[in-house]
Amino acid sequence: MRNLTRRAALLGGGALLGGWATRRYGPNNPNLDGVTWIKPRNGEGVLNDASGLSETPVHKHIILKDDPGEALVSAIRSEIRLAAAEGRPVNVGAARHSMGGQAIPRDGHALTYDNGWIEPDTAAGLMQVHAGARWSQVIAALDPLGQGPKVMQSNNDFGVAATFCVNAHGWPVRLGPMGATVRSFDMVLPDGSLVTCSRSENPDLFGMTMGGYGLTGAIVRMEVETAANKRLVPEFKEMPSRQFGTEFVDALSDGTVKMAYGRLNVDRAHFFEEALMITYRAAEDQSDLPAAQGSGLVSKLASRVYRAQLGNERVKRLRWWTETDLGPAVSGGGVTRNSLINEPVVTLDDRNPDRTDILHEYFVSPDRFADFVEVCRRVIPGSYQEFLNVTLRFIDADPDSWLSYAPVPRIAAVLSLSQEMTARAEADMARMTRALIDGIIGIGGTYYLPYRPHARVAQMVRAYPRAAEFAAEKRTLDPRLVFRNNLWDSYLGTL
Repeated sequence: MRNLTRRAALLGGGALLGGWATRRYGPNNPNLDGVTWIKPRNGEGVLNDASGLSETPVHKHIILKDDPGEALVSAIRSEIRLAAAEGRPVNVGAARHSMGGQAIPRDGHALTYDNGWIEPDTAAGLMQVHAGARWSQVIAALDPLGQGPKVMQSNNDFGVAATFCVNAHGWPVRLGPMGATVRSFDMVLPDGSLVTCSRSENPDLFGMTMGGYGLTGAIVRMEVETAANKRLVPEFKEMPSRQFGTEFVDALSDGTVKMAYGRLNVDRAHFFEEALMITYRAAEDQSDLPAAQGSGLVSKLASRVYRAQLGNERVKRLRWWTETDLGPAVSGGGVTRNSLINEPVVTLDDRNPDRTDILHEYFVSPDRFADFVEVCRRVIPGSYQEFLNVTLRFIDADPDSWLSYAPVPRIAAVLSLSQEMTARAEADMARMTRALIDGIIGIGGTYYLPYRPHARVAQMVRAYPRAAEFAAEKRTLDPRLVFRNNLWDSYLGTL
């Protein structure tokens, strides 16, 4: 049997199911009387993000396709001058996969980068890259050269600078967030000046921009580390969930594991009781590496069983069986590192206008992972949100970002839920999120900032102790507050 991709094997053997369907309730369904549905508008003057719940008016939206040279810098300076003259904000985005308006300037000038310029230096293990290049373009450029991104998000849709500015991480180990692989970048500041930032040149500005959500300026060019592409072989290990933190760290201790992640079971009867750890080591045969693949038929079929979990506990149990039993049986062969990360978000898109996928992410020390499980088991079942998946990754300590979520090594838990597009579901999600954040902060952890803005300001300050310092330095750097977004308007700007 040919090898399945990571998502095909571990989302759950979709070819086993024909077309399991769940009942849909929508704005035009009379079975839900009195429910207020959220119906996003599309059109000129409005921007939204991946949640579909962040509809925001903008004064102007322009797409910049210039190479990272004088033409791009001039275009950014022009927009800064125009916006500042009218007291409007500016913000730069790429794919806008955040979920709370973190990349949208309300009533301002929204700039979208669209340029895949990449200049590899394979001898040095580096690339010069346009800030707006998507990771899919990076992989396409590096893969024929035997290289790939050293760290990137688990999907390839996002912009390189956007990944840096939200301080996103991946699942290569033992590495920190993607920003740990950034050597330097050029950025247009709020006053229009062009500066270069690195850990030795303008280091404070480097640390503010890494995870600063575009509030410090507009990056135009980056120098980023790359890594050799390798054929990797997976190993699978099942265990009680409370042991995962210790087992995960132990598995990474010998240095032979190159990529790793984990899963937890999500059916209600056994919620978060069992864990699965998947580790990848280099295969002996590294000859004739195939070109990086994207979503194949099996991955697309697997996404059907992922969606079939909605409201169906039987399918959730079936999926866990495919992850823990079928996956290990059919996924023993090698797969390249680049193929593992060359997957678009759309593979798992539900294409259901009545629901939206919402992510949470929490970061806890490995020795507190059992406490994390208890927090989730105490809080999540009380919500009526549909829980679909949790992925676990290791993040090494991040000493650079002022808004670091990993001041020490952490396990990142990415939670995926399906939420109906209603006011009642939004209120329920907000209640659950605040309860989870309180519980996670209580065990020394934190939460991730690019998702729904349900945290209270006090919770944000507890999770990110340098937040007030960041806000003060931002006001010094940008006294007219030209670069703004919802993260500033709702949180940092209140400090």
